[in-house]
Amino acid sequence: MENLDMAEKLGPEKRHAFVHNGQKVFEWDQTLDEVNMYIDLPKGVPTKLFHCTIQATHVEVGIRGNPPYLNHDLTLPVKTDSSFWTIEDGEMHITLQKREKGKTWSSPIQGQGSLDPYAADQEQKRLMLQRFQEENPGFDFSQAQFTGTCPDPRTFMGGIRSD
Repeated sequence: MENLDMAEKLGPEKRHAFVHNGQKVFEWDQTLDEVNMYIDLPKGVPTKLFHCTIQATHVEVGIRGNPPYLNHDLTLPVKTDSSFWTIEDGEMHITLQKREKGKTWSSPIQGQGSLDPYAADQEQKRLMLQRFQEENPGFDFSQAQFTGTCPDPRTFMGGIRSD
């Protein structure tokens, strides 16, 4: 239970929004292991008509019989066997399992809605603290801070341990 509390403290504080032409296309966040995309679905369309196809380097979302709403290459490859999507309360939640655990993504979609340098640095610091927490479950890293440039959580001190 204690580990869960620490993991929650170091989880994403807020979702990042990708806005195009003044409209929110999707929101997203990430952990060491995954990138999550959240799409508000249009009202009045039966949920069984929505579809999502997740490939190693591509995602497509839409309503059957219509052109796709999203049809883009992903920033980095994902593990398709452990990536999935669900619909709940009018929102599609796409969970993309990172192929490279600990790699900081600047955006789920290649070339679209990338984080600014400050936000990208904050994400990398948060993921580094998540890694410290995962490797040292008895300690509380939620108040830890980095001064200067944060190391890459994927490669720091020999890299992420694999189970």
